[in-house]
Amino acid sequence: MQMSTSDNAADPTSGFRFPADSLHEVFSARAQQFPANFAATDGQRSITYAQLERASTRLAAELVRKGVGRGTLVGLYMERSIDMLACLLGILKAGGAYLPIDPTYPDTRIRYILKDSQVKLVLGTAASVPGIAAPGVDTLAVDQLVAADNLTRAEAVTVGSTPQDLAYVIYTSGSTGNPKGVMIEHANVLRLFEETHAWFGFDQNDVWSMFHSIGFDFSVWEIWGALLFGGQVVVVPYDVSRSPAQFHQMVAQTRVTVLNQTPSAFRNFDQADRASGAPLALRHIVFGGEALNLATLKPWLARHGDAKPALINMYGITETTVHVSYKRLTRTDIEDAQGSSIGVAIPDLRMHLLDTQRQPVPNGVPGELYIEGPGVARGYLNQPQLTAERFVTLPLGDAGQPVRVYKTGDIALRTIGGEFMFAGRADDQLKIRGFRIEPKEIESCLQRDPAVAACHVDAHDYGDGDVRLVAYVVPQATPADWNDAAMDQLTQRASQDLPDYMRPSAYVLLPALPLTPHGKIDRRALPSPETNAWSRQTHADRPLSDVERHVLQIWNELGLNGVGLRDDFFDAGGTSLTLIRSLALLKAHYKTRLDPSMLAQGATVETLASIISASLSQAV
Repeated sequence: MQMSTSDNAADPTSGFRFPADSLHEVFSARAQQFPANFAATDGQRSITYAQLERASTRLAAELVRKGVGRGTLVGLYMERSIDMLACLLGILKAGGAYLPIDPTYPDTRIRYILKDSQVKLVLGTAASVPGIAAPGVDTLAVDQLVAADNLTRAEAVTVGSTPQDLAYVIYTSGSTGNPKGVMIEHANVLRLFEETHAWFGFDQNDVWSMFHSIGFDFSVWEIWGALLFGGQVVVVPYDVSRSPAQFHQMVAQTRVTVLNQTPSAFRNFDQADRASGAPLALRHIVFGGEALNLATLKPWLARHGDAKPALINMYGITETTVHVSYKRLTRTDIEDAQGSSIGVAIPDLRMHLLDTQRQPVPNGVPGELYIEGPGVARGYLNQPQLTAERFVTLPLGDAGQPVRVYKTGDIALRTIGGEFMFAGRADDQLKIRGFRIEPKEIESCLQRDPAVAACHVDAHDYGDGDVRLVAYVVPQATPADWNDAAMDQLTQRASQDLPDYMRPSAYVLLPALPLTPHGKIDRRALPSPETNAWSRQTHADRPLSDVERHVLQIWNELGLNGVGLRDDFFDAGGTSLTLIRSLALLKAHYKTRLDPSMLAQGATVETLASIISASLSQAV
């Protein structure tokens, strides 16, 4: 009987190895090899390898003077930018490891990360560092240290490093009610690109889009996929990343060759591509972060085929260094659209499928996925008990010898042909738009509201892959006593404590949570949010204009359930994807320019309608 363990029969290893053992040393080697090549651009500004090498070295010298050395964790609190790349490299050159802190996180989450990580120094810009004030935490504004007009010289800095030194710590959602930091070493990242090189053939001619937040580990693949080979990083500004048309235009104009997308984000890119028709230079499109519904790729396939760009599905998790498996998608795969194939393991990894007794299961039988190999992380920062629970030693070696594996909680099965098929989760963890979400962390936040007796958070598919979070809430009083003020208080708590991707899109009030005979949540008995979600009163102190009425109608059709005139789009349950869809509908109707960056003053019906009205009056 064949057991479900990957044997790497399709091992593509070509013997490729980097010229050094740490990320920053490989970058420095590329800077010597390709000094005049552009290392990064943001559409407005560009920087060469020689300039980025000098800027990061100067910053490293300053960090060493501030006490940064081997193993020192340094926070990085800034939007993705060219300066951010210089900071990231400077931290590594000083011997430290970078800790991404997304400026869009709410203060509560930022304070928790600072306290839990025990970080003592945070880098940012003059504009951002005032927002990171915390007891015992020093800040450094790096604007002048990495300024483009100050790159003529750099102080030499030498800090010894090993492949096992810490490179970064990324915080992910935690089932205990708080996020947890995953520790990744230099060797974990370097071997990822060495082992996949024969599949991709990345080189100095590749142009990579950096579409994702540095707090999402897909960014590790985007940044280092370029800088380790002498390629170029196209830093996508946040506002552009939220506008499919602008992002598609940027990809076309900068001649991006490697595009990395979650399936949710790619659906928007595909729509923009259909509308634009601008020629693209793409060699590879790499999907990751969430399960891929192959049927959604049929429109792209009809226009572009499956040869160039190559369509690649990769499964992975933060604890196993971005990617674990590889699947080159063919026309047959997409047209048949059978399940969610994640392919075969990266050559230096093994994928084990085990039952509840941690015994291997036969081919074709679902089991929990455990990952073995040099991509497995060091563990969780300052969490020895949790590390021991998820990073376990089992007798899974070739002769039954003990090996260290990561328990993923994902369910998969292995086909007779040796490929793995993703089949869901063994626990309550969710993946939405590439973000890993532990519902218990959201439930813990909501249950701190004194008006909430109990709650359950789950995912609901509104159709066409539009998956959103739904909170089922049992009030301390009866649901009939719940009012707008109570809901405003609850959504305000969510916005203060949770990042936007973890805020429920709908709230359903129940007298009690339905339970199975075994006392667990009966998910099949939970009512659909599409007809049962709490609906705010559409309050206004004046008559609505025709444009406001139209915006309200569209937002209600997208599931915002009676959003008020001045209710914030995201607090009312909207997501970045639904905002993009609403703007596209309004843009098509009013024939005017609309994108998310125009809502910087507030994403409300009132502000959006005023923008549309002003545009219409100017066109007259």
